[in-house]
Amino acid sequence: MNALVLYNSFFGNTEKIALIIGKTLGSPDQVKIIRIADVKPKSLSDVNILIVGSPTRAFRPTPAIVAFLKKLPKNALQDIAVAAFDTRISVTDVNSKFLTFMVKMFGYAAEPIGVLLKKKGGNLAIAPEGFYVKDTKGPLKEGELERAEKWAEGINHKL
Repeated sequence: MNALVLYNSFFGNTEKIALIIGKTLGSPDQVKIIRIADVKPKSLSDVNILIVGSPTRAFRPTPAIVAFLKKLPKNALQDIAVAAFDTRISVTDVNSKFLTFMVKMFGYAAEPIGVLLKKKGGNLAIAPEGFYVKDTKGPLKEGELERAEKWAEGINHKL
């Protein structure tokens, strides 16, 4: 198995999730964990699992994640298992009718990442997932690292 966990992070929360996912998927010789700013085109060579994560910013993935995925050729992810995750604030924690309405309209970052991965030929290995932070800058809510570990185990199980 050659896996790549590609992520963007502003306050370290998405990075923490990416690191636990990578660790759960396998050893460092099997799994590379790379921040989007450091990704090179050759990073995708020989990869058979690609996991992409982003903080949710204005109900979307970060522009860097979107730009990277859109630049990939149409079938660049053919025969590659893919998965998407994000970090987000729970609308129940904020208790805002406006935010709840906006989330219902636009969603979170993981779903559009999953759509882009599939458009590039990837096979979605598991449903996109969101991991919760307490506030815009975090920290992660209690138990989220464990949830991320279980989510990654689900990817391993499906493959």
